[in-house]
Amino acid sequence: MPAFLETERLVLRPFTEADAEHLLALDNDPDVMRFINGGRPTTLETIRARNLPRLLHVHPCFGTRGYWAAEEKIGGVFLGWFEFRPLADDSPAVVELGYRLHKAAWGNGYATEGARALIHRGFTDLGVERVIANTMAVNAGSRRVMEKAGLSFVRSFTEDWPEAIEGSEHGDVEYELTRAEWEQRGRDK
Repeated sequence: MPAFLETERLVLRPFTEADAEHLLALDNDPDVMRFINGGRPTTLETIRARNLPRLLHVHPCFGTRGYWAAEEKIGGVFLGWFEFRPLADDSPAVVELGYRLHKAAWGNGYATEGARALIHRGFTDLGVERVIANTMAVNAGSRRVMEKAGLSFVRSFTEDWPEAIEGSEHGDVEYELTRAEWEQRGRDK
């Protein structure tokens, strides 16, 4: 399957059913999942029944998917995934940006590189008007990626999650970037 997007060091490609084992390894690293589910393991059955259908979903307003497997351009090592998904299937106006990378990929700039490339593609080719991203308030690493990708803090909020995880008592944060702000800043800066 052809790549959706390539950067200097990354290839973002559509997921396939064959990615189940990659996802299982990613979602079973307690450090990777710390701010998602408190670090609890995920089963292969959950990956196949719940996660893969979400990752394979085609959004009609884009005519493509909203989740992308991330691989190193040289060597093809699976690094994780990026989300750039419209909040409404029938409108590309507002998309959610997200990322989940293997711990070995942290600190190498991959998350920022992929996020910036998706934002550029969204504003230039996909009709996106606003990019949002959310994380736990205590997730300093993810917040830093959002800022480096050009998003700005909008608000703090709390959700009623079915199960509290460490740090959830501090709530969540939302960041955003509009097309107008992106253009005013000189696009990729």
